[in-house]
Amino acid sequence: MTPNPILKALSSMQANGVRCMLIGGQACVLYGAAEFTRDLDLLIFVDDANTYRLMAALSELDAKPIAIPDFDPELLARGHAVHFRCGAPGVEDLRIDLMSKLRGVDSFDELWARRATVTGNNGTIEMLGVQDLVCAKKTQRNKDWPMVERLVQADYFAHGESPLPWQISFWLREARTAEDLIEMAARFPSEAALLADSRPALAAAILGDEDSTRQALFDEEQAERKADKAYWDPLKRELEQMRHAKLRAAGN
Repeated sequence: MTPNPILKALSSMQANGVRCMLIGGQACVLYGAAEFTRDLDLLIFVDDANTYRLMAALSELDAKPIAIPDFDPELLARGHAVHFRCGAPGVEDLRIDLMSKLRGVDSFDELWARRATVTGNNGTIEMLGVQDLVCAKKTQRNKDWPMVERLVQADYFAHGESPLPWQISFWLREARTAEDLIEMAARFPSEAALLADSRPALAAAILGDEDSTRQALFDEEQAERKADKAYWDPLKRELEQMRHAKLRAAGN
């Protein structure tokens, strides 16, 4: 179960009509791929009306900006993350990280159309669909790759008995272990054959070649890590420039 501060913060977003989706570790918790995470990561739709609603929710949570950059919709649209720390009762010290753009995934509207909705006693939680969350988790960070593996496995175990066509395609495109991919390729041979040309790891899995499948999966991961680094390097340089500019301004 997600911690109460997380639910309280999400409730505030919902009450203020903020168009946003849960991403990151908390979304992985709800998909059964993680046990615990302390922060709240949200993907935010950026326009004037939604920004106004977001500011109202952050004010209720007594959320103050931390680190760099300052809140700026244009920076969010370029791919930067903006970080807040909450001070209101019930959410003390909760960190909220906001983004509006993720590497390797579609536009907010397309992601919203594929979102997952969880409804419980504490209200409704809108979160990134599992396919898109897997794509978003393909980063250069070591901790994200085991999460990708568990997300795919959890979805397979949850829906494997009577899967929909898109779920079969998702598993064949995203499974992260040679054993899983070989099993899936054997179970869904016609679907695997259709996708084999676009995924060398799957082509090897169809042949039951564990070593080649494992090597192809490793190559996939390295390519994604490289692409993620290339995406973030210019954004990190921008952050450094902002940080130096802020220090110079403080010195004057």
